[in-house]
Amino acid sequence: MPLPKPVYYPPFNITRSSHSIITSRDLEASLDFYEQVIGLVLTERDADTLYFRGLEEVCHHSLVVKRHTGEHQAEAIGFRVYTEEELDKAEHFYRSKGLPASWIEVPYQGRTLLVNDPTGTPVQLCATMPTEPRMYTNFQDFKGGAAMRFDHWQIQTPNVQEQTDFYAEMGFRVSEYMVVGDKLMTTFMFRKPGTQDIVFLENPGPRLHHFAYSVSDNNSLIRACDIAGILGMGDVVERGPGRHGPAGVMFVYFRDPDGHRVELFCDHYFLIDIEVEPVEWDMTKPGLSIRWGLPAQECWYNETTAFSGIETKQLDYERGPLSTLETYLAEKAKARAAKAQ
Repeated sequence: MPLPKPVYYPPFNITRSSHSIITSRDLEASLDFYEQVIGLVLTERDADTLYFRGLEEVCHHSLVVKRHTGEHQAEAIGFRVYTEEELDKAEHFYRSKGLPASWIEVPYQGRTLLVNDPTGTPVQLCATMPTEPRMYTNFQDFKGGAAMRFDHWQIQTPNVQEQTDFYAEMGFRVSEYMVVGDKLMTTFMFRKPGTQDIVFLENPGPRLHHFAYSVSDNNSLIRACDIAGILGMGDVVERGPGRHGPAGVMFVYFRDPDGHRVELFCDHYFLIDIEVEPVEWDMTKPGLSIRWGLPAQECWYNETTAFSGIETKQLDYERGPLSTLETYLAEKAKARAAKAQ
């Protein structure tokens, strides 16, 4: 399980995670959820598309929701590169690996390159977007969780080692990682100076597990839950609030009206200096997923979003059971019964 060495001068310069493109069967329901519960700003809309950004964000969109009549899907994830010249370097890099790379026209984005990583994840790379006013001091207009900025995705992949090695070539560094024995199971990888821009978890994929926005404080997490309850959406709160083991952040997960999973969390620590070593977590030890509170329901592990037109590849081995809420409660009941005897 060798961790890849950092590449400080990659073949092209990705700066950060940028945007997600997902589908919806009911745009009005999606509008209510992302405005009122998550607290995003609606930048623009047309008959078939919603464009959202966070309160701190100046670029046109970080979430695009497109009308679609079938099963909910993710169209792509998007990274920003530093300059237009980096896009040409990226095209050369992907083609040199024998991976797809094509130029596409995308509304409200500059020149955009669509690529697929080794697992097949569709990725948009762009350097520019139109700008809009930041809204982070318009306190009177804050709604729900008052999501500030887009932060990361968690992507399921059947081969975490392969994805980790590939993204390391593009300059991504590992902040924290999870292992079982000597097998790499999860990696948190970053380009901006936070703990992650993208997280890879070994499971059938590529599939989108969730995308995440940062909020300004813990109260914002509770307010998002309260607003969901007031609006009759209390059942969209899937997991938390709680505190993660990795990165140590406070979090809550929601499911939007179509089933996409979105996380709100209170900010993580920064990683800039090159001497900082990745943190290892042993998945067989308790306290990994959460510092306190109950583990996730089984659906949190098993329900994900497919990428449009991309085949889901299965694991080539039998994965053991995960620590679900049901197994946790059963183990606690067994322990209490043993203690009573």
